[in-house]
Amino acid sequence: MPRRLRYVPPGGGLVEVTCRTLQARFLLRPTPLLREITLGILGRAQRNSGVAVHAFVFLANHYHLLVSVTDAAQLAKFVGYLNSNLAREVSRLHAWKEKVWGRRYQAILVSGEEEAQIERLFYLARQGCKEGLVADPLEWPGATSWRAMLDGQVLEGIWFDRTAECLARRNGIEFGARDFASPEPVVLTPLPTWAHLAPEVQRERLRDLLDLARAEAAAMRQETGRDPVGREAVVRQDPHGSPARSKKGPAPLVHAASREARRAYREAYRLFTAAYRRAAEALRAGVEAVVFPEGCFPPAGPFLRPATA
Repeated sequence: MPRRLRYVPPGGGLVEVTCRTLQARFLLRPTPLLREITLGILGRAQRNSGVAVHAFVFLANHYHLLVSVTDAAQLAKFVGYLNSNLAREVSRLHAWKEKVWGRRYQAILVSGEEEAQIERLFYLARQGCKEGLVADPLEWPGATSWRAMLDGQVLEGIWFDRTAECLARRNGIEFGARDFASPEPVVLTPLPTWAHLAPEVQRERLRDLLDLARAEAAAMRQETGRDPVGREAVVRQDPHGSPARSKKGPAPLVHAASREARRAYREAYRLFTAAYRRAAEALRAGVEAVVFPEGCFPPAGPFLRPATA
């Protein structure tokens, strides 16, 4: 099945970004050090791209982000920087020689409807609880936005300048583990549907969502009779291991609360892909003046056959 075209509607929008490790391995095992590194890379990616970060959670084998972007190019720059740098740090930590990510990230548009945006925020809040790993979203030891969203403080991670380390090593200069490290903040922006609300109201609504996640986890414990694995056990996971079963399924084109919003997005995407394919076919046919739809990544040009004698 071919990959979907990367598409963000004109004017930008809210997007849920998800990326999973190779074979769902626990390469993102949430140790304190990797949490610092993850926040630092996320903050640097945000600063370099200008993406608005609303919420995020990094699990042991995948992550979820809610971000607002202006177009697909800004999103690609942001996620490309995040994934490439995080992959290098993970490989360094776990002596991992293969690729880190199983496939390209998935970016699913979230409609402007309040119900759709809150539903996706709640989905992120449930991570770690719905799998029976922790009883409370705030107990998750990895990088999340929940505490910062509740207290209004700026999240801060650590950015390691590996280029400076490499130069120092080549010049025979000894240095400590954090001599070339610097703090890097992650600035959170209110969810678009909550942007008009006072900070106190936003925090109260987030508390309600976290309470729902806790109640769902408690109900699951009562039904199964199993206690959560616990944060200590999560941190002790083998980073090269993987779950016995991994959830796989087709991702939706859009997260929407109403049929009308879903239909509108599907129609816009259909027109976009149709225009793209027409232009791609013309390019393959050798047409020189080919116009691709705005907001896309055009393919490479056709093969130039050598002239026959």
